[in-house]
Amino acid sequence: MKGEVALRTHGNASSKYERHVLVCGGTGCTSSGSPKIIEELEKQFADKGLTDKVQIVKTGCFGLCERGPIMIVYPEGSFYSRVKVEEIPRIVDEHLIGGSPVKEFLYEETVVGDEIKSLDDTSFYKKQHRVALRNCGVINPENINEYIGRDGYEALGKVLTTMTPEDVIQTILDSGLRGRGGGGFPTGMKWKLARNIVPNADQKYVCCNADEGDPGAFMDRSVLEGDPHVVLEAMAIAGYAIGATQGYIYVRAEYPIAVERLNIAIKQARENGMLGKNIFGTDFCFDIDLRLGAGAFVCGEETALMTSIEGNRGEPRPRPPFPAEKGLFQKPTILNNVETYANIPQIILNGAQWFASMGTEKSKGTKVFALGGKIKNTGLVEVPMGTTLREVIEEIGGGIPNGKKFKAAQTGGPSGGCIDPSNFDIPIDYDNLIGIGSMMGSGGLIVMDEDNCMVDIAKFFLEFTVDESCGKCTPCRIGTKRMWEILDKITKGKGTLEDLDKLEELAYHIKANSLCGLGQTAPNPVLSTLRCFRDEYIAHVVDKKCPAGVCKDLLSFEIEKDKCIGCGMCAKQCPASAITRTDYIAPGKKLAAMEIDKTKCVKCGACIATCKFKAIIKK
Repeated sequence: MKGEVALRTHGNASSKYERHVLVCGGTGCTSSGSPKIIEELEKQFADKGLTDKVQIVKTGCFGLCERGPIMIVYPEGSFYSRVKVEEIPRIVDEHLIGGSPVKEFLYEETVVGDEIKSLDDTSFYKKQHRVALRNCGVINPENINEYIGRDGYEALGKVLTTMTPEDVIQTILDSGLRGRGGGGFPTGMKWKLARNIVPNADQKYVCCNADEGDPGAFMDRSVLEGDPHVVLEAMAIAGYAIGATQGYIYVRAEYPIAVERLNIAIKQARENGMLGKNIFGTDFCFDIDLRLGAGAFVCGEETALMTSIEGNRGEPRPRPPFPAEKGLFQKPTILNNVETYANIPQIILNGAQWFASMGTEKSKGTKVFALGGKIKNTGLVEVPMGTTLREVIEEIGGGIPNGKKFKAAQTGGPSGGCIDPSNFDIPIDYDNLIGIGSMMGSGGLIVMDEDNCMVDIAKFFLEFTVDESCGKCTPCRIGTKRMWEILDKITKGKGTLEDLDKLEELAYHIKANSLCGLGQTAPNPVLSTLRCFRDEYIAHVVDKKCPAGVCKDLLSFEIEKDKCIGCGMCAKQCPASAITRTDYIAPGKKLAAMEIDKTKCVKCGACIATCKFKAIIKK
């Protein structure tokens, strides 16, 4: 199997197939039609006798989600993007039979004159370094042999046959790996506490947080869809390290592809002796079960997640005691998220120093970001810690579309904060982000341009938190609601300067007194926008204006009569019949100009979208 997989990674290949056609089977490409692409490929192969010569491999996410459905042909590495079913016959005839890639269907950046560049040379991929995502888009996640072909389960074998639990923990400590779920707590320290704090516990647990709930985040889902065995292997290693025999993966029920592939992977791992009793013929026994979450954001908090696994309503518990002492079912427990686990096997195989050589002084390794918002290349990005925001947005992301200016980036979802242009060149790591009022979070990175209103953005994230609060503690349940009401008042032009003071006071009170991380971080988007974009708040409160033109109650639409040709298209589109013709005929025009009755205007923007002459302005 190593030879088969090597064909896709430019290694020494001994594949029984001449070519491999890899089609993305992740959620993004599946929703844009990749199953029909596979269906058409299978039909064409059967009709043209290619079934024994070309292998079709359904993979996880390649990363460049905005270009889906995506298909790559190896050994050439030809990258076809936004593939249409009707294009398949030509690709089969000209490329798979004729040997010449169809250039007009290839991702345009890979075609330079007569030359076809490697995917690794494109702007999206060349600065990336894949550790957690190393198998995503490379292997069939539903085939354990393909994972084994990429050194899968070798780390578990090494651990069980050559290392003591203390060796494993020391290796993870030396690597500098910190939790990728948001808090950044040293992973090795967490494991060490769980092993030593109650050494004679009759039962310990290893849990995986796959309850990814941040708006715009899909990193963990993509790892589970593209490489589920890496999480199973890492959890087994963690179980050996702390002395646990049972693991649980808490995964969102809204991730059906991830759930299906995890179930397949667990079944295959048990059948092949990688899970269950006497793994690799040793005394070590470890098994994993799934628990489906119902989509509550608070269940991303570790104690709420464990409470939910126990069959109760997902609410946080006070700490201490910490889970390392009393976690799931009151037993010592460790909880790491999917991306954290995805790094473990590579650290064991390559050594702590290999991992520690990447990143910054206090943030080692790489980080996966879900890059979205106002950006040309939307998708999954894995870069070494310390890469700057400018590199991620301008080089990897391709910059802001339509010539707009960068205004802010939100990291960490509703728990994080907004980064303004003055920090565009700051190296991204845990401590730098906290230093500028944001946080890593699980890795959502949403880019905003000059058309985004930062007051409205703060209100959007706070509305999410209000909806997702479990209601257990008063600061979060009531405080966030009061904050949202003040923001709503401001966006409607009814705010005062005193409201800004109240907003800040409430924010700090909620941060200091909430029970869990959800409430403690909920005010971050408000505080960061107040700090970086206070002039926008002032404009809303004092001038009763929304500079970005987003807040409807503060907008007005006007027709510049000297530009209006009187065609009347705006009036036809107006749902409120607010546009009528005047008696004024502008110089050089034949028809009388139109005007908007502001008392009737519902500010829907239909008129401005219709006018080809840019005669309608939004103030």
